[in-house]
Amino acid sequence: MSTRIRPGLCSVTFRQLSVDEVIAAAVGADLESIEWGTGPGEHLSPDDLGAVRAAAERTRAAGLAVASLGGYFRCRPAEDITPLLDAAVAAGAPRVRIWAGAVGSADTDEVERARITQVLRDAAERANVRGVELALEYHGRTLTDTPDSAVRLLREVAHPNLTSYWQPTQGAADDVALDELDAVAAWVTTLHVFSWWPVAERLRLSERDALWRRVFARAASLPRITDALLEFVPDDDPQLLPAEAATLREWLALAR
Repeated sequence: MSTRIRPGLCSVTFRQLSVDEVIAAAVGADLESIEWGTGPGEHLSPDDLGAVRAAAERTRAAGLAVASLGGYFRCRPAEDITPLLDAAVAAGAPRVRIWAGAVGSADTDEVERARITQVLRDAAERANVRGVELALEYHGRTLTDTPDSAVRLLREVAHPNLTSYWQPTQGAADDVALDELDAVAAWVTTLHVFSWWPVAERLRLSERDALWRRVFARAASLPRITDALLEFVPDDDPQLLPAEAATLREWLALAR
């Protein structure tokens, strides 16, 4: 059975635009949701709940869903997830994206790994009490930098309120990227969609058409995925968004 995945936008794609300009860009491109970034230099801050609430209200008034908040909680010692959870509640965001540490799995010893695992378990439970899901960024220089490490972490945290995003690992060939998606598929709730190749060179989405058609064919059978969020475009150019969004919608439609 296929699931309905919304085409959306990460606000971090256009840091140079205002909140209202990001909303207008998403509406103009016929997208359906926005993940609002809450990190340094991004559109929102967990410390300004009034601004968070107002941005979310304007998002919904424009006919868009608040897909999630893009958070930068990294499980550092004494780091407090409370402000991010408060912001998610203020925004009415169902999900917050966080990070599994700030060091790659190969450079993290077992003591530190166990500490991060416990932090994530506690954070997932606290978020659950607030009605907010936590999802890990699938990313280099964290404990989700390989599929084996990511799966081990998710299994050891063992909390149903901790899920995962997925995006292609930089430099990974199509078959490798698909194998990584398959490894973490049971936990994936959101896709970050971009076409970088061969490493971090930003291409138009259609230039990795073969990869993304296979990704969405697989994603359509994964019932936990709610959003496919465009993240980054060449030269951060808002003028490219309508065409990129059309490509994304085409892939989603073909996969249903």
